[in-house]
Amino acid sequence: MSGRSHPSPQGHAEGAATHALEPAAAEALYRLDALLRSEAEARGGRLPFDRFMELALYAPGLGYYAGGAHKLGRGGDFVTAPELTPLFGRTLAGQCREALARLGGGELLELGAGSGALAVDVLSALAAEGPLPKRYLILELSAGLRARQQAQIAARLPRLADRVTWLDRLPEGFTGLVLANEVLDAMPVHRFRIGSGGEPLELFVRPAGEGWEEVADRPQSPRLAAAVRALQAAGLAREPGYESEINLRLGPWVQALADALDRALVILIDYGYPAAEYYRADRRQGTLMCYYRHRAHGNPYRSPGLQDITAQVDFSALARAAEGAGLGLAGYTTQAHFLLGCGLDRLLAAAAAGPDALEDLTAARQLLLPSAMGERFRVLGLEKGISGPWCGFSVRDLRDRL
Repeated sequence: MSGRSHPSPQGHAEGAATHALEPAAAEALYRLDALLRSEAEARGGRLPFDRFMELALYAPGLGYYAGGAHKLGRGGDFVTAPELTPLFGRTLAGQCREALARLGGGELLELGAGSGALAVDVLSALAAEGPLPKRYLILELSAGLRARQQAQIAARLPRLADRVTWLDRLPEGFTGLVLANEVLDAMPVHRFRIGSGGEPLELFVRPAGEGWEEVADRPQSPRLAAAVRALQAAGLAREPGYESEINLRLGPWVQALADALDRALVILIDYGYPAAEYYRADRRQGTLMCYYRHRAHGNPYRSPGLQDITAQVDFSALARAAEGAGLGLAGYTTQAHFLLGCGLDRLLAAAAAGPDALEDLTAARQLLLPSAMGERFRVLGLEKGISGPWCGFSVRDLRDRL
C-alpha cells in the first residue's frame, strides 16, 4: 500500500485477532487489554471511545505509538508520503524556502516526524539551494520513533545532524515554518450515533467476553452533544442510526499551537474532508480506519496496541478552531495542487534524464493521482504574524469549500 487508503469500515465488535503473535507482542497485547479493562471497571464498566483510542495508541510502553514495534515504511503497517519517495520532502522544501525568506530567517518545526525521512529530505534540499533554518526542531512524544529519527538523520545527514533538536513540548515564541504530515488523524476522537428520535448518543466501549462491544447512551463527554447538534443545525448527521466521530481535542490543540507561535506559517497535511463531505448522509459509519501490516480494516478492537487507529480530519472544524485561536487561514487545497504549486513538476523535469527518472515518475503519480494520494490528502495553511500569498496554494485554493 502506498499511503493510506480508506475502504468502508466493517463491524466493530470483534475481539482480539487470532493471528499468531511474537511473544513480546502477545505480552503487550495482554497487558494493554488488562489496563483497558481496569480503567473501564473504574469508570463504571465502560469507556468513552476517545479514551479507549487514547490508551490503545498512547498508553506508556503499551500503546501503538508508545511501544517499540516498527510502524512506518515497507516493514511496518503503512507507508506515508516521505517513506514513499524523497520527492515529497524535496518539494515541501520549496514552501519552507519561501517562508524562511519572507521571515528573514527562522526555524523549522516538525510535529510527529515519523521515521525522520521528511526531515532528511527537507534539510537536504535546503542545504542544496538554501536557506537553511537556524534549527530543525522535532516534537516527538514516541521514544521509539525518536530513536529511529535520530538514527536515520545521523546516518543519512551527518553534516547537518547537529542542527536537529528534539523537543518534549511546544517551544515558546517560535518564528519559522511548522510542518505536520499525518499527525491529526491519530488524535483520539469521540464517536456518536443518532438515536431513533434524532437525538445525539455517545458511543462507549465495554468488555464483552474476551473482546469489546460498543453501547450507545446519553452523552457524558462535555461538549459532545452540543457539537453534534451544531452539525444537525447545518443539515448534517440527522438520520437515525447514523454514526460518525468528532475530534473534540482539536480546538485545545490548535490553541496551544497558536500560543507557541510568534511569526510562522503552519502547513498541516492529512487525509480528510470539509464538514459537508465528512458528514455526508451516505457515510453512515464515519471514517474510522485501522492499519496492520499494510492491511486496512474498520475494527478498532482487534489487537489494540498492535494496530494504528485513525480518523479522517474535518478541515472545516480545523479552520474554525484556528481562526478562534487567532490564526489566519493561509489556504486550503489538495495535496496534488499543493505539491505542484511548490514545484514538483520542475523537480521531475530536472530529474528526467537521471538514472532514477522512472522511479521518480512512478512515485510522483502516487503523490498526485486522485485515486492515490493526490485528492485524498488535503493541505491547510495557517499563518500568524506574516501573510501570503504562498506558492503551495497558488495553483488552486479551495478555502471557499470549508
